[in-house]
Amino acid sequence: MGFDCSSVRDDKQSFDISALGKPISVMKSENHSPSPTMTNTTFTIDICKNLEKAKGIPKEEDCPNGTRICGIRRLVNTFENSTIIQEAIPIAGLYPLHGGTQLDPKITRLKTSSSASDREKEGFRLELHGPKYPDKDPKKQKAVIEFLCADKAEETKKRRKERDLVASKRGNDEDEDDGEEDHSATGEITEDGHGGTVRYIDFGMVGDSQVLSLEWRTKYACENAKGEDKGSSSSGHWGFFTWFIIMYVDPNFPPAPSPILPASHPCQLQSANHNPPGSYRIFLATAAYLIFGSWLNYNRYSARGWDLVPHSETIRDIPYIFKDWMRRVVNTLQGGGSRGGYSAV
Repeated sequence: MGFDCSSVRDDKQSFDISALGKPISVMKSENHSPSPTMTNTTFTIDICKNLEKAKGIPKEEDCPNGTRICGIRRLVNTFENSTIIQEAIPIAGLYPLHGGTQLDPKITRLKTSSSASDREKEGFRLELHGPKYPDKDPKKQKAVIEFLCADKAEETKKRRKERDLVASKRGNDEDEDDGEEDHSATGEITEDGHGGTVRYIDFGMVGDSQVLSLEWRTKYACENAKGEDKGSSSSGHWGFFTWFIIMYVDPNFPPAPSPILPASHPCQLQSANHNPPGSYRIFLATAAYLIFGSWLNYNRYSARGWDLVPHSETIRDIPYIFKDWMRRVVNTLQGGGSRGGYSAV
């Protein structure tokens, strides 16, 4: 049984998440301090179609054809600067050649769920199934993804708060290194490219199944949401906007044929004096871009306040990027701590 992203339906309520149909990855990291190793498990999801297999990758280091959710576990040794792929875990997909395993999607509308805590949320829970893995001591594989309603403005504030907490925890870890073993695991939050986020929750045994739990906060899980156009109207708006900028900023557009006159001719001098300076053109282009970008954010994402400004998230990230860069510079100059730094793969 397949899964149609454009018509996710339960209890007479439909959701269209087809705009989210592209590969997206979240990662779980586990430190092995004081050993200079860590385990990174990258979970790649394409909720709407099968993942494409990468070329040149050995069979044992990639999930089989038909996989929609794949987990790649890597052992990273920062001392030897080496990475080893330990296993590729097929968590959910269609496998007609591997025991005929089906996705068998199960959809639960949260507002009408039997759980009281679920009824306080807006969105739906999606359960997808996979094959038994590994061959030795096989366990059923399953993914449970909770799609929660969230607008862009809300997600921006939430990400900013979480970023502050992560930076604060990182600073405490550096200041309070007591040399004891640390096997703590952390999960990543990834932006989905549509104003939402995907968060890793857990990956472990639940009953007789190994379950990957994710939380996907997106506007497409709102019950009044409409599916996003695939880009035709957007590209049309940008085409018109581009020509508008050219015609508005350049007073000589379109160019008209004119007789060749001596440089000292009065008409030539008068025309040259009426050309606006380059800074004026840049100002008009910037203003038009900001106005159009704000209009687009307002209509597409229902943004308000600072979120109306194009690339506002990037602008707000600048202090965090600078702070993180300064911390790295200081750590480099001081020779680093005993734990060393780990880089995500």
